[in-house]
Amino acid sequence: MCTVPLQPFAAKMARAGLPSPLVALFASYLEELACGSTGLIPESDILPVGRDDLPLLDDLAPYAATGRARLREAACIKLNGGLGTSMGMTHAKSLLPAKDGATFLELIVRQAEHQRRTHGGPSPLLFMNSFSTHQDTLRALDVLGLQHTGRPGTFLQHRFPKVSRATLLPVEYPDNPDLEWNPPGHGDLYAALALSGHLVRLLESGRRYALISNADNLGATLDPAILGYLMEEDIPFLMECAPRTASDRKGGHLARSRDGGLVLRELAQCPDGDLARFQDIARYGLFNTNNIWLDLHALRQHIDEHGLLRLPMIRNPKTVNPRDPDSEKVWQVETAMGAAISLFPRARAIVTRRERFLPVKKCSDLLVLWSDRTLLEPDGRVRPNPACTTPNVLVELDGAHYGTWDRLMARFPHGAPSLLHCGALAVHGDVLFGGSVTARGRVVVRNPSCMQAVIPHGAVLEGDVNL
Repeated sequence: MCTVPLQPFAAKMARAGLPSPLVALFASYLEELACGSTGLIPESDILPVGRDDLPLLDDLAPYAATGRARLREAACIKLNGGLGTSMGMTHAKSLLPAKDGATFLELIVRQAEHQRRTHGGPSPLLFMNSFSTHQDTLRALDVLGLQHTGRPGTFLQHRFPKVSRATLLPVEYPDNPDLEWNPPGHGDLYAALALSGHLVRLLESGRRYALISNADNLGATLDPAILGYLMEEDIPFLMECAPRTASDRKGGHLARSRDGGLVLRELAQCPDGDLARFQDIARYGLFNTNNIWLDLHALRQHIDEHGLLRLPMIRNPKTVNPRDPDSEKVWQVETAMGAAISLFPRARAIVTRRERFLPVKKCSDLLVLWSDRTLLEPDGRVRPNPACTTPNVLVELDGAHYGTWDRLMARFPHGAPSLLHCGALAVHGDVLFGGSVTARGRVVVRNPSCMQAVIPHGAVLEGDVNL
């Protein structure tokens, strides 16, 4: 046992109203820190998992009938804690316009309402909010007026005290006490679901299975084939993985432990000396989409027998004020939701279709989602447009003029240009796009002037466009 100052943390967390089981869970991570644990997963501890080692989503078609027949036993849980700060937002990212003027939150609710009307039962939707997004989300749900038609449930992600690297005591920052805390990562989902009471309520309402996914990924919808696979094969935990491309090199990858179990390794868990292999997409060819399927009964049984899920710790080095590199150095204790794959002996992973992973992390992603490369179904699902003649489109936008969502909207007031036949679009400089603009092939738009240039309505862009 290592000497660790638990009492100051326990007192601080109790004053903040955090439940005692969570305090005990944090104390176990704190003990790891005190003993010098780094939370790193070195290359010597794991083995690659090949694409041929896992079933494909298309292989699960025989299970779809079971999933469709029992769809009312399933729920969706959306991770809704992000503010979208990388896109210049100060409110919940799910409130961004996603498609045809509807926000991410509206489309997620529309999907859940379709399931509720078709298969019955209470609302099959829950949002896990952070302290930063909770009130925004509640107000947005109020505007949708769902009180009598199946309002989604909400619960709060917890928070952990930041740990001083010098003293291993709770850090103090009187200038802004909120900065003394950090979100514990989406691995907190399991503890938050259980301690909020929603785990029991879901099970009591007949919802035994849950698809958990990010709120900005509209491709993650309930798939009857995957659901039926869980049911028929008695799988407690399943991760949807997708083939890695060069743009996915920093995403957590799937691997096997030396004893044969499945393991998720995040970038923050990779030793510096192993970084080249971490990013080798030929060696580690599958990344975690963060679409996780969970047998809620298996989760409750695990908690009843072992306590809250104790996920592998991620030790994240930061400063107490992220905007001040000279402020006190701290450890942030975090966990990843997908790491639970190593805690369930019968856990599985599948290779999913890329269309089930449509994340929006930056403004260029949002522009593609707005465009005609995706189609919006009446039930709220977003799917790739089969009329696309290029398999993918790479969009690069000048950060100075398009790096935040409001700047993007100001320069594309009529929506995205047509990208059906576009393989790449790069825009450099201040450019205002008219309506019904079409980009074909590989297009580079340049405006070196400090004055805004205008692309007229109906223009067709090909090759280099110098304004």
